Amino acid sequence: MSRTGKQAATPEAWHWLSVDEALAQQSATREGLSREEAAARLAQYGENRLEQAQGRPWYKRLLAQFANILMLILVVAAVASSLLGHVIDAAAIVGVVLIIALIGFFQEGKAEQALDSIRNMLSPQANVLRDGQRTTVPAEALVPGDIVLFESGDRVPADVRLLEVRRLKTDEAALTGESVPVDKQPAPLAHDTELAERSNMAFASTLVVQGNARGLVVATGGRSEIGKISELLRSVEQIKTPLLQQLDRAGRVLAVFILLAAGITALLGTWLHQQPLGEMFMAAVGLAVAAIPEGLPAIVTIGLALGVQRMARRRAIIRRLPAVETLGSISTIFSDKTGTLTRNEMTAQAIWLQDARFTLEGIGFAPHGKLCREGAAAEEQCNGLAHEPALQRCLLASVLCNDAELHQEDERYRIFGDPTEGALVVAAEKAGLDHLALRQQYPRLDAIPFESEHKYMATLHDLEGGRRLLVKGAPDRIIEMSSHVITDAGEAPLVASEWEAHIEALSSRGLRVLAIAEKAMEEDAELDHPHVQSGLRLLGLIGLLDPPREEAIEAVKRCQRAGIRPVMITGDHAATALAIARQLGFQHTERALTGREMEAMTDEQLEAIILEVDVFARASPEHKLRLVKAMQARGGVCAMTGDGVNDGPALKRADVGVAMGIQGTEAAKDASQMVLADDNFATIVHAIEEGRKVYDNIRKTITFILPTNGAQGLAIMLAVLAGTSLPVTPLQALWVNMVVAITLGLALAFESGEKDLMQRPPRDPKAPLLDLFLLWRVVFVSLLLLVGVFGMFNWILGQGGSEALARTGAVNMLVAGSAAYLINSRYLLNSTLTWKGVFGSRPVWVAIGLVLLLQLGFTYLPFMQFVLVSEGLAAHHWLAILVGSMAVYGVVEVEKSILRRRR
Repeated sequence: MSRTGKQAATPEAWHWLSVDEALAQQSATREGLSREEAAARLAQYGENRLEQAQGRPWYKRLLAQFANILMLILVVAAVASSLLGHVIDAAAIVGVVLIIALIGFFQEGKAEQALDSIRNMLSPQANVLRDGQRTTVPAEALVPGDIVLFESGDRVPADVRLLEVRRLKTDEAALTGESVPVDKQPAPLAHDTELAERSNMAFASTLVVQGNARGLVVATGGRSEIGKISELLRSVEQIKTPLLQQLDRAGRVLAVFILLAAGITALLGTWLHQQPLGEMFMAAVGLAVAAIPEGLPAIVTIGLALGVQRMARRRAIIRRLPAVETLGSISTIFSDKTGTLTRNEMTAQAIWLQDARFTLEGIGFAPHGKLCREGAAAEEQCNGLAHEPALQRCLLASVLCNDAELHQEDERYRIFGDPTEGALVVAAEKAGLDHLALRQQYPRLDAIPFESEHKYMATLHDLEGGRRLLVKGAPDRIIEMSSHVITDAGEAPLVASEWEAHIEALSSRGLRVLAIAEKAMEEDAELDHPHVQSGLRLLGLIGLLDPPREEAIEAVKRCQRAGIRPVMITGDHAATALAIARQLGFQHTERALTGREMEAMTDEQLEAIILEVDVFARASPEHKLRLVKAMQARGGVCAMTGDGVNDGPALKRADVGVAMGIQGTEAAKDASQMVLADDNFATIVHAIEEGRKVYDNIRKTITFILPTNGAQGLAIMLAVLAGTSLPVTPLQALWVNMVVAITLGLALAFESGEKDLMQRPPRDPKAPLLDLFLLWRVVFVSLLLLVGVFGMFNWILGQGGSEALARTGAVNMLVAGSAAYLINSRYLLNSTLTWKGVFGSRPVWVAIGLVLLLQLGFTYLPFMQFVLVSEGLAAHHWLAILVGSMAVYGVVEVEKSILRRRR
């Protein structure tokens, strides 16, 4: 039986087929599918995605809402009330518990959906050939028969039969358990070759750790090898964060305190006033019900989820919810330069050869603009290569030792590949060289892909005059490896000091510098690193401009006002980095620390100097990890940006790892807590602002809700100890908790940040959620509301009103006082005695309006009067409640003013 025939019977045995047989089996060519054929196959095979692992079943998510000691206390209180014959009270407690549980249930469902949608936003891209042209498509759009291209740092998007490889190694640990990267080659293998030994295959979800390749997609989605392994399907990310865990611990402490207070109150009431035990038990139940902030966990979760969604709208995609909290503590942002602080529209501006210097006009990827000798006076000295053989040789090498392609789409030019390489292609096109035609004329025979540890890329070609090695890379590295320089007359010995001065001159203009070199090779020589690392002939230097982003300049200013220190890490020359840092407004730009200087330092020396240097040049991804450790050793909380495979350790070590969404590899995204959808430094600053706002709003919500519970609990406790009637019944306390938490409390989650939010120093990550200031505020406002509740209750009783009427007044006073305090709570310390402070939040006034309607129903609807034992209030009662609530607002503002002066 032929290979093809056997393959039809066992479609998984692609490794057995030769390259041509695999192409024939898939009815594909090396130029890729047409767009029409790809669309037809997508309809046939479906999208290239795995089924998402199912989250918890709905009933488990609902039951989880009761796995909270405060909720369990309420359930026990409901059961006990029922056994004592207080059926209405028991039903009301159960009703409130169910409402709070349902809020948490639906909110967790929304949070899980939000995280799923964020995963979709992070779906990887794939480079494919369609209609013979390289293009980028979502990985989900890949189909069997596609020709895909991938390189170091990429995640393989589907199961691929390799057609061409260049020093390819992939990490297949997730699939086979093999801990060492696997070397790949395209030759066919025996039919019975084990999966882990199929060296001519690259499998979906594995990582490319070295080299590049071209391959034929043979299986997608659930038909891929990874799709067959259900153990690798990830479950929904847990939404429990350190903040919620801290709240759980606080809840347990609060529960113990509430139970002790309720028990002691009941015992003292029985002992001091000989009250019936049943009544005292119900008083204890009322105290517990009143003091427990049932809705707090749900509201905090809502606040976190809203923050994540707001960040996503601002192009900052949170992959792990704890990052929301950590963002507010960031004190240092280690940022890449290219594309993050700069526009990533790399453009060649200068070409310096041994005997001539050239300038290029134009910005961006459009190949329009003149190429002229510096100082040229005549028009004919521009754009002509006929009399510039050294220039032509340099540009030819820069195009052939290059993976980027320039394409025009609807009168717009796009670069497919690295923008720096794309700038070289555009420069050649400006000089009249067709990069695609040249690559077809001089095909690549072998290549060494760019790796950060080597700082160069090399390719091998047959050119006029014999086989030649072409190299481009970091200029200092290329000069080290070069012995001669190409001149108009031939070649001359290279004087390193002269070229180092040229590099310094170009870099001081803010240009990134690349060096181009070549070397004659023997016909049968195989390309390897030793061939590159000596005996090169330097062709010239190319200076590239990547201007700073305007929004990054403003973002740097905002960072500095917020006590956050931006630090640049770049592979560029020190002079280039310092020039860009000065344009951006960095503070410490007297010197840049280079990678070599870092390598010569001990960890202690690096820790000693790290606060004095804002620019790290010629830095490799390995240096990033040392910088993070050094800053953390000095007590800093770091965000670190990265886009490559080697950035993974630094991204994981950083307090918040930030991956690039456009240029970043899948390995970098996997290691990060946050992904920038636009690769923009300003987006990091927006995310920090959102993180600070989320944490601020959660603290405001907690500080707002707890006084209502405290006032109710204290009112019941004092009434029992004094032997007087309860000013608020357990049922009414439940009503107040539900109204305040679900309506008023939720409004603070939508607060916009305070005006000085980004003018404060970063938050100490070790600081407690409720510090002494907030604890004072909770106690102070609890006592204010307690005075209002008791004052209203006793005033109505003194006027001859019934207990039901007095309690109705007390409940409305408590809710109205809480509504007034809600306005205070918009700013924890700043004054709200302005138009914006009082009326600047629509959610606050919507919540107050809704509460007013609910309280009118509580007061006047017959059904509510029957269930909650309330009576209709007169106009003078409402006037007293209004005056009392305004008094609460005013006293809190006075307290704020006193505290501000003391600070």
